[in-house]
Amino acid sequence: MNLEHLNELKKLLSSPKKIAIIPHKNPDGDAIGSTLALWHYLVNTGHTASIVAPNDYPKFLKWMPGSDKILNFEKENSQSKSCIDNADIIFTLDFNHLGRVGQMSDILESATATFVMVDHHQEPSDYAKIIYSDVKMSSTCEMVYVLINQLGDKNSITTEMANCIYTGIMTDTGSFKFAATTSNTHRVIADLMDKGAEGTEIHHRIYDTNSPSRLHLLGCALKNMVILEEYATAYITMSQDELDTYNYQKGDTEGFVNYGLTLDGIKFAVIFIENREEGIYKISFRSVGEFSVNDFARKHFSGGGHTNAAGGKSDDNLEETITKFTSLLSLYKNQLQS
Repeated sequence: MNLEHLNELKKLLSSPKKIAIIPHKNPDGDAIGSTLALWHYLVNTGHTASIVAPNDYPKFLKWMPGSDKILNFEKENSQSKSCIDNADIIFTLDFNHLGRVGQMSDILESATATFVMVDHHQEPSDYAKIIYSDVKMSSTCEMVYVLINQLGDKNSITTEMANCIYTGIMTDTGSFKFAATTSNTHRVIADLMDKGAEGTEIHHRIYDTNSPSRLHLLGCALKNMVILEEYATAYITMSQDELDTYNYQKGDTEGFVNYGLTLDGIKFAVIFIENREEGIYKISFRSVGEFSVNDFARKHFSGGGHTNAAGGKSDDNLEETITKFTSLLSLYKNQLQS
C-alpha cells in the first residue's frame, strides 16, 4: 500500500469503528482466510467488525477460527444488510470489482461507508477510497499479513490469525507450487509457523477430508476430459445431471481444473461446469508459462483473474460453448505451442 493510503487507513483505524468485511461470491480459501484474519485483527484492536459473505462456502473451510461468526447474506439477509448499512468502513478482500459479490452489489454500491480494497487480481476498478492492490502477491492472505505489518502490528498476529493466513496462502498457491510463490512468501509462511500455524494439520483439513461422492465426481470429471494436443490444451465438462448424480456439495469441484496441467505437454486447462439455477456454464481457466488466461477470459468469456488462473462464464449451452472455445484456440496456437 502506498504511503498516502496507508496513512489514511491508520487515521481511519485510530479510533473504534464499525466495520464490515466482504469476500467475493463463492469464497475460496484465500477469501475466507483473509477476511477471518482481518476480522481477528480488527476485533483485537478494539473495533466492532463483521464478515458478510455473499453466499455459503465449502465445508472444508469451516474449521477456521471465527468461521462460525461469518454472516451468509443469502440466509441472514436482514442482519447482513444492517452490518453494511451501519458500517463506517467496508473492507473488500480478494476481489476488485463489485460485480464479484453477486446480489450484494446493489447494497454495496449504495453504502456510505469508506471502502478499503485489498486484492491481488489484475485491473482493479475504482470504487474504493483506499486501495491496496498488488498483482505480484501470491494471495490476498499474504497481503493481509503485509498490511498488518505496515500498520505496525506484526507482533499482534495470533495463532488463530496465523492459521487463517496460512490457509489462504497455501490454497491460492497450490500448496506453494504456483509461480506467484516467492521467497518472501516462504518467509511469511515461516513466520506464521513460528506464530503457531499448524501447516500439516491445515493441509489435512483442506485436502484430506474428501467424501466418497467427491472422489466419484472427480472420476467422472477425468473421464470427461478432452485432450487437444495440437493446442497443448485439455478441457473437462461437467453437466448439472452429473453433479446431481454424485451429490455435489459446494467446493467439490475445487482443483479439478488443475488435473489437465499434470499432463505432459499441456499448457492450458479448462473446466466447464453447468449451473442450471443461474442458467450458465461457469468456467475456470489455468495455464503454465506466459499464456495469459486472464486476457483470454476477459476477451471471450466475461471473466478475468490472474495470468495463470482466471474464471469466466458462458450463457450458451454446452455444445455452443465448447464450439466457441475450440474455435478460438487456433488464434492462440503460436502462443500455446511456443
